Amino acid sequence: MAIAFRAIKVQTSADRVSGSSSFQRSTLPGLIFIFMVLGIPAVKAQNTIYQRKHLEFYDDKSVHYGFFFGLPNTRFQVKHSDQYNTQDSVRSMHSPNSMGFRMGFLMNVYLSPRLDFRFSPLTLSIYSRPVDVTYTNGTEQRLTRESTWIEFPFMLKYKSERRGNTRMYAVAGFRAGLEANVRRKQNINRGVGQLATRSADFSVEYGVGLERFFEYFKFTPELHFSHGIANLIQPTNSISNRGISRLTSHTVTIYLMFE
Repeated sequence: MAIAFRAIKVQTSADRVSGSSSFQRSTLPGLIFIFMVLGIPAVKAQNTIYQRKHLEFYDDKSVHYGFFFGLPNTRFQVKHSDQYNTQDSVRSMHSPNSMGFRMGFLMNVYLSPRLDFRFSPLTLSIYSRPVDVTYTNGTEQRLTRESTWIEFPFMLKYKSERRGNTRMYAVAGFRAGLEANVRRKQNINRGVGQLATRSADFSVEYGVGLERFFEYFKFTPELHFSHGIANLIQPTNSISNRGISRLTSHTVTIYLMFE
């Protein structure tokens, strides 16, 4: 009987040991999962690098001033006239792309957390837009419109939410321009290969940009598109001008802005 009691006792102890082992095996994965879930935020918090927010109260000011530089890639959009189709002396006319330069001052007016009004009180642009003419006898001629313009862009800017020191935006509006080249009429009268154009332009514009906030200023690169809607051709008796019924400006500009 003592032997049987000892066997029962040994069996009970073994059951306890096996039960404890099975309990540990069943709860161990759960404990590991709980530890991982609770530990991940702590690890992330330790690995997170604090980023200082520059110009934190920038949007509290209603008006900001700055300046910009631009590299426009511009050309004319040429629409041929009926005389171009009937005359036999001109084979083709097209306007290749050419680089220019643009600089000016800007004023940004705060309207709402998502909307600003941007205006440039003075923008100076230098263009050299050519038109290549090929005649039926094989000769080629380049008519260049070198000019300096004073332009006035009016834009509405839609801003995204600021994330740290970065913010995206989109702009849209229009631009009015006046030619300020005083030698334009003299060169046309002297016949030095200048293309006769009007001295006022109007264009529709849009673009996207990225605002980057630094400790003392804001730097903004912007990609800008401009489509002229005013007809710039000046009617003359020259063969090239008679072959053009409509001449509009098209420009793609990369801006570098500082505020």
